[in-house]
Amino acid sequence: MDLRQIKYVVENRVGVITLSRPDRMNAFTNRMLNEMLEVLESAARDDSVRVLVVTGEGRAFCAGADLGAGGKTFDAEAAGEEVGLTGHRDGGGRVSLALFASRKPVIAAINGAAVGVGITMTLPMDIRVVAEDAKIGFVFARRGIVPEACSSWFLPRIVGINKAVELCVTGRVLRAADEKDSGLFNYVVPADQVLPKAMELAREIADNTSAVSVALARALLWHGLGQPDPQHAHLIDSKAIFAMGRSPDAYEGVQSFLEKRAPRFTMSSWTDMPEFYPWWIEPKV
Repeated sequence: MDLRQIKYVVENRVGVITLSRPDRMNAFTNRMLNEMLEVLESAARDDSVRVLVVTGEGRAFCAGADLGAGGKTFDAEAAGEEVGLTGHRDGGGRVSLALFASRKPVIAAINGAAVGVGITMTLPMDIRVVAEDAKIGFVFARRGIVPEACSSWFLPRIVGINKAVELCVTGRVLRAADEKDSGLFNYVVPADQVLPKAMELAREIADNTSAVSVALARALLWHGLGQPDPQHAHLIDSKAIFAMGRSPDAYEGVQSFLEKRAPRFTMSSWTDMPEFYPWWIEPKV
């Protein structure tokens, strides 16, 4: 991969994606978007990667979209895009959808400022660890645009509709510590503890869990948010527990527990998912 604006390394089954434009506070560009999509696709097929951690290089996580183009920054038509109102696809949304579809858990290690797409891209990530003094802002209304990256779907589900509206219609920039009880972040820690905490969580997942179990649990929880009642969830749960109960990983999980040893799970989240997966219907776009 020809990566110029992100870095990607895999060590001990943890893939670390680092947004790498420190001179621009890791401001988001189309190239960064495409590089992230490329890495996410590669990681999906790589069984040596069990968990992904996303962080930023330097003092920021991501300061939002690069505004270097001036007032026309968000004008896709001025940039030469000719698809029009019904054909345009938001770049941040493409990243969010790729993260949402991931079969690997994703941990955001928000080491510094996360504004605009810098914070909305983290919403489909599964765990958010943030520096207590990091500046956070859903600033879209103050830039004359709207929340993007599917955040109108994710944010209310994470913090509730009232808090989501407040964050978006004020567009205020706040410190992460101010939102430590809102549900937006799993852990609010000193800046020098952000990446170590994220890696600790990643190691806990990589060392102790079945890749297929994790992929299914992630899908059950996220897609369960759209189920109309628990009976629908029960039907999907039943298929999943039946399929996994017969699997090599279930046998190994029980046997390793009885033998008081670390499990040696062998199933792949790319090639060994149950035949009913995915059970939801993807919308046509």
